[in-house]
Amino acid sequence: MPLTESMDKGATDVPLIEQTIGDFFDDMARRQGDREALVSAHEQRRLSYLELQRESNRLAGALLQLGLAPGDRVGIWSHNNVPWVLMQVATAKVGLVLVNINPAYRTSELEYALNKVGCKALVTMQRFKTSDYVGMLRELAPELASAQPGALQAARLPQLRTVAWIDRAGEGGELPGLMRFSALLEKGKADDPRVADIAKTLKATDPVNIQFTSGTTGFPKGATLTHRNILNNGFFIGECMKLTPEDRLCIPVPLYHCFGMVLGNLACLTHGATIVYPNDGFDPLTVMQTVQDERCTGLHGVPTMFIAELDHPRFKEFDFSTLRTGIMAGSPCPTEVMKRVVGQMHLRDITIAYGMTETSPVSCQSSTDTPLDKRVSTVGKVQPHLEIKIVDPEIGAIVPRGVSGEFCTRGYSVMHGYWDDEEKTREAIDAEGWMHTGDLATMDAEGYVNIVGRIKDLVIRGGENIYPREIEEFLYRHPKIQDVQVVGLPDKKYGEELCAWVIPKPGQQLTTDEVREFCKGQIAHYKIPRYIEFVKEFPMTVTGKIQKFKIREAMKEQLGLGEEKTA
Repeated sequence: MPLTESMDKGATDVPLIEQTIGDFFDDMARRQGDREALVSAHEQRRLSYLELQRESNRLAGALLQLGLAPGDRVGIWSHNNVPWVLMQVATAKVGLVLVNINPAYRTSELEYALNKVGCKALVTMQRFKTSDYVGMLRELAPELASAQPGALQAARLPQLRTVAWIDRAGEGGELPGLMRFSALLEKGKADDPRVADIAKTLKATDPVNIQFTSGTTGFPKGATLTHRNILNNGFFIGECMKLTPEDRLCIPVPLYHCFGMVLGNLACLTHGATIVYPNDGFDPLTVMQTVQDERCTGLHGVPTMFIAELDHPRFKEFDFSTLRTGIMAGSPCPTEVMKRVVGQMHLRDITIAYGMTETSPVSCQSSTDTPLDKRVSTVGKVQPHLEIKIVDPEIGAIVPRGVSGEFCTRGYSVMHGYWDDEEKTREAIDAEGWMHTGDLATMDAEGYVNIVGRIKDLVIRGGENIYPREIEEFLYRHPKIQDVQVVGLPDKKYGEELCAWVIPKPGQQLTTDEVREFCKGQIAHYKIPRYIEFVKEFPMTVTGKIQKFKIREAMKEQLGLGEEKTA
């Protein structure tokens, strides 16, 4: 294959795992049962691999007691905790499909998600901060008030039968119509023969997980993933990090998202490493405390999380000397932030991962021996057993190296499909099996990939193509800027103009003139943002993805701008 084309294939020397998640996990528990598998700092719980195996077997049996059968969908609506992991392993063992429900969802989104995939059971938190999860369920299903636990018949949630709430030790009071998670667990036996019998009938290609993708328009789509998809992706992610059973990985990213569930849990469980949860939701102080207390060797996070830790007033009080590896992903990593993470947090082997839910999720990753300049400026190279190419979005032809186009990937990681949506599946995955990501990327001569933006984020100003990522990277160098996001706004004269939302560093005063002066002579005049707004935060999804469309909408409203058509 000529190196002039933006196309590459991953290594195949290490074979793909063709086991189910349950079988692979049981093998790991046999090999190193006494090692710590899970530490949940906020729940003050520790489980060895054997204990995690026993508890997940009990839960698997209990789920069968509810009348659930392989292929049925079971929802989990919760932040990070021990029950989440038990659900992840237990459902996989008996062929149930775990449906991850975003803790930020409210009633209409919850109703849509549960009904779209037909969840028969749901495990939920009771509440978290200002969110009353049980209250929202009662709003959707007032029938809970008079239902027997496990026998719900609700008009708006016709397929849902069982709701279990995650109770904490010693928590009093019952919730009408709901079952305690602890009571559900007690229904199961660690040696229920049905669990082993069902395990023998399962295939690695069976669906095991549904994750809703947060579309910027329309309803979320249920990306359906198999054992083979996510088990292999978790394994190869861990390989890139050089994980071993000695590693202890701090996971502050949410489990309902691939980052926590695959790059976190499955990367650890496939390498016999220890999963460490600092808290149920993200809090920079508890992350730093947990890294120190548990002597963590790895730390995951999206860029905004690392920024919150680095800029925390108590950052210097904590000992990060045990840290070695981890992953920064979820949104493009600013080069300056990466340098600080390596220098100030000892994360010399940190890697960057890039992917999307529909590809299980990682397609490209840097490794611990990727040179630092490549690690801070690219998302690494193609993962093993995958193919990638960069194509012209208009005509589909592969572009030369160094030229930007749409990133496409093919291989074991491509999802089973969108649940009950053949049309959307066909739009995303072409007839040759390539997943079209909608991301703009370039590939250099060595095969390193750089994500330059989303196709729909590209700004065209007076005929000039501008990638907001390039301007963000430049503005991050300003000593007073903590974070920045750049979008395009409609403009009568040029079609579009640039707008920058800037979060100044704590205690710093910054003016628009200072920002513009910083740009002059350094970047082309047409790349200097016309609009500069100073803000305290960006609109974000729970996983730390910045919602640029919301920035765009807010500015259009503020400035009274309508959409202009470019010639």
